[in-house]
Amino acid sequence: MAPGRRTDRSFLQELVIYAASTAFSCLVLFAGLKQLNPSRDSSKKSFENKNAISKRLGRPFIHTDPYEDVIVGDVVNPDHIDVEFESVGGFDRIKEALYELVILPLRRPELFTYGKLLGPQKGVLLYGPPGTGKTMLAKAIAKESGAVFINVRVSNLMSKWFGDPQKLVNAVFSLAYKLQPAIIFVDEVDGLLGKRRATDQDTMSIMKTEFMTLWDGFTTDQNARVMVLGATNRPAELDEAILRRFSRVFEIGRPDCDDREKILKVILKNEKVEDTIDLYHIARLCEGYTGSDLLELCKQAAYIPLRDFLNEEKADKTGQEPRPRPLSQLDFEKVLASSVKTSIDVDKHNGYSSCSST
Repeated sequence: MAPGRRTDRSFLQELVIYAASTAFSCLVLFAGLKQLNPSRDSSKKSFENKNAISKRLGRPFIHTDPYEDVIVGDVVNPDHIDVEFESVGGFDRIKEALYELVILPLRRPELFTYGKLLGPQKGVLLYGPPGTGKTMLAKAIAKESGAVFINVRVSNLMSKWFGDPQKLVNAVFSLAYKLQPAIIFVDEVDGLLGKRRATDQDTMSIMKTEFMTLWDGFTTDQNARVMVLGATNRPAELDEAILRRFSRVFEIGRPDCDDREKILKVILKNEKVEDTIDLYHIARLCEGYTGSDLLELCKQAAYIPLRDFLNEEKADKTGQEPRPRPLSQLDFEKVLASSVKTSIDVDKHNGYSSCSST
């Protein structure tokens, strides 16, 4: 064999060995740096959370930053909400207005693109005494509109690092824009966006200002289907600038007799009750009760047949099949006669103003 061919073959062998060793060294170096990365676990967890959120929402994989990853855990798929308008008894006129002003623009945006007068609502406030169904109405709005529900919690917006609260507030709106149609829901909104006072901490004051600035920013985009929905029982504690941004305000007051009857029908829809029960009569006896009070009333009344059955069982008077009797009107009257309900009325100008007993 010629000396030139031997030299070429040796050179090629050395070149292949050098390339292989270089590739192996780069691979080892890359693996070592990856193991030494302090945010490796958090990045992996974040990626898994994004995949889980995408599957839960039925949406394509969305790219989020670390601050949006904090908020994404509070995103609720509207298909997983089990509260509809039919689940909220009474308030027919309010539900009709909410459908026209809130739900329809989110479901049929093409109907509201002609001019600026019919633009979608950017802020809706529900206020009234505790237990009247404000949170249930908010969930029903998200369900009926098919909008992604972002339940904003103050604890998720707070951080020990300077500047993080503003970035987290910004993440709420940027994430809502990516997932639109979306509803940003703030329960007890007076706790987050209350009146600005000289005694407020700098962090809270800056966070409120950032929230209002971003809120106004969405009004420049007529196609953005993002709405801020607030609920409170202390509307007088809200900042005036916040009240101005709530373009629609609905008072969810105590239900009247007809609404109380409808609420009782919703609560007892799938329960075993006697056919002769007069729900309108029970509703008349529950003057001043809220929806939450009526639910507790039904729970207390449901224990009476169970208690009677257990007493009969102890006396060996029951049959083979353990089945308590249906709810009767007398059960409700017993509960109403033996209990005293104390309620606090909310004055929309002065906060808590009076206390009444029934």
